Amino acid sequence: MIHPTAVVHPKAEIGADCEIGPYCVIGENVILGHDCRLHSHVVIDGHTRLGHSNEIFPFASIGLQTQDLKWKGGITRTEIGDDNTFREYVTIHSATGDGEATVVGSHNHILAYSHIAHNATLGNHIIMSNVATLAGHVLVEDRAVVGGLAAVHQFCRIGKMALIGGCSKVVQDVVPFMIVDGNPAETRTVNKVGMERNGVSEDAQAALRQAYKVLFREGLASSNALARIEAELEAFPEIQHLVHFVRASERGISK
Repeated sequence: MIHPTAVVHPKAEIGADCEIGPYCVIGENVILGHDCRLHSHVVIDGHTRLGHSNEIFPFASIGLQTQDLKWKGGITRTEIGDDNTFREYVTIHSATGDGEATVVGSHNHILAYSHIAHNATLGNHIIMSNVATLAGHVLVEDRAVVGGLAAVHQFCRIGKMALIGGCSKVVQDVVPFMIVDGNPAETRTVNKVGMERNGVSEDAQAALRQAYKVLFREGLASSNALARIEAELEAFPEIQHLVHFVRASERGISK
């Protein structure tokens, strides 16, 4: 179903049972999977591919040219998975360099006025609350939550099941399973509610609480803290993921 006021380029690929509402604009190199719903006034352009069953609310803009001043042309892409919700005025920009991509996974809930900048990579089951902002090259792992009006600096990483409090300023990596808050953001405690909701076992939660104390409350250098965690705590998958994440950090972690 395509509303007569919508402008859809004849070369765009539109999947079965898509609904394209009034005044939407779909560019030449756009691919929509089946069962996508564009409410009205949605703009999708650039080399942009969406999977199936995405719902996009009015005035969202997806796949347009990056705001990065380093952009020199070429083919840059925006890749989006399945079953995502993009609320009003969400903006997702294409990558900066030729051949690069901005990537959003599946089952994400991106609330009104949120911004996902060039070369960002998002996993699955992520929530970005209203006016949350991700700068370029940010990585967000599965089931993370970014609070309203929070801003994440370029090249930062947000770990699995982490929670960023509203209005926070994130300038370093956010460790998986933790809550950060403040300006600049500091790690406050473990994300107990998030872990319970996502089925993390009680034993693994207890180990993560101990890891939190070693990493953030005992004044140790990160390398020494990780060595203690590996030596003293059971190697649950969650603990292994946390250790690998911190060890791979290039910007340092939000303490």
